[in-house]
Formats: sequence, C-alpha cells, structure tokens
Amino acid sequence: MRRCFWLALALGSVMLAGCAGGIGYYAATPPPPLQAEVYGVAPGAGYVWLNGYWGWGGGRYSWVPGRWERPPHAGAHWEQPRWEHHGNGYRFHQGRWR
Repeated sequence: MRRCFWLALALGSVMLAGCAGGIGYYAATPPPPLQAEVYGVAPGAGYVWLNGYWGWGGGRYSWVPGRWERPPHAGAHWEQPRWEHHGNGYRFHQGRWR
C-alpha cells in the first residue's frame, strides 16, 4: 500500500511538472479518432462532462476516459485537450478551464 502511494505521488509530480514547465507531449503519428463515450446523468447540480482524449505515454497513444467535473468559477468554460500538427509530428495541448 505504501509503495503504491509513493508511486502515484511520483507519477503525479512528473505529470504536473510537465504542465507547469511548458513541456508538452510530441508524437510522430496522428492520434486515433476520438472514441464515443456514454456518460449518463451528472452526479449533481453544476457538473459538466469533460470528454475523453488520446494521451501519450510509453511510446504510444492511450485513451484517457472523460469525467464529470464542476467548473472552478461561474462562467468558466472547458477548453478540450487536443493534438495539433506541428512540424513533422503532433503536439499535445492540455485541457484547461478558461
């Protein structure tokens, strides 16, 4: 149990460092088409559905499922994560609230 905690903490720190430092993900091939997701009813008032997306890790794409989330403040809207063609590859832009 303790080992899992430290592993999760280390992984989360690396992911946050990549976001904070402006380091993005790059891939040589385009991501697969987006997957359709069934998301059901919101867990409560004020929640919005954030669609899933293709993430990158271990040299390959992997699907990151969507989730319900509350906006951080009134009037906030979600900017969906996306892959953008850049040079000879594809660059990932994290999703964010605006």
